Amino acid sequence: MKLVVVSAGLSVPSSTRLLADRLAAAAAGRVSGPVDLRVVELRDLAVEIAHNFTNGFPGRALSAAIDDVTSADGLIVVTPVFSASYSGLFKSFFDVLDKDALAGKPVLIAATGGTGRHSLVLEHALRPLFAYLRAVIVPTGVYAASEDWGAEGLSERIERAAGELAGLMSALAGGSTSSASTRSLTSASTQAEAAPEPEVAVPAQAVAGRADGFHVVPFEEQLAALRG
Repeated sequence: MKLVVVSAGLSVPSSTRLLADRLAAAAAGRVSGPVDLRVVELRDLAVEIAHNFTNGFPGRALSAAIDDVTSADGLIVVTPVFSASYSGLFKSFFDVLDKDALAGKPVLIAATGGTGRHSLVLEHALRPLFAYLRAVIVPTGVYAASEDWGAEGLSERIERAAGELAGLMSALAGGSTSSASTRSLTSASTQAEAAPEPEVAVPAQAVAGRADGFHVVPFEEQLAALRG
């Protein structure tokens, strides 16, 4: 399977790339079978991304990166936090993709920042972005602040998120989990189609001119009587 990492780190070395590498290693180790791992460094594509906005055509390197992302079985996306959100470079790259490029694709979202106060960027910025692109976002996002490196908890979050991504990749690639899920959904669908439609009881009050002499006064008439 093909696993693609998109890193928006700007410095060298970069904590964003470090987090991306750790997530990739953890996910690749949980996927059964060989893994084709590709890394897209957005720092190297900044000029071509800008040119794509002005002329509408991706350069050679950007085109290769887009092909890798759209053909991936799973994505790991990591951005530094700028002004309480993802970086402009990160957003710009996903803006040049076709609107359907990530539909149904498993995506693990992650971010790095200088303080833990920015951890909600995963929920208020990254998750809505990839939900809009109709990606399948793993439940666990990973945020790493400066104080998280080497601290308790980060490794556990990485492993949990990587396991969720690997599970989605295997399922959507047609593994045993996918087959079981498909059989379950098919069975449920068949039962639902075979079940008779429930009868809807119509309240007696809703039927005018009944044989028992009950008569419903239209609301307009009731309102007119009140006004009078």
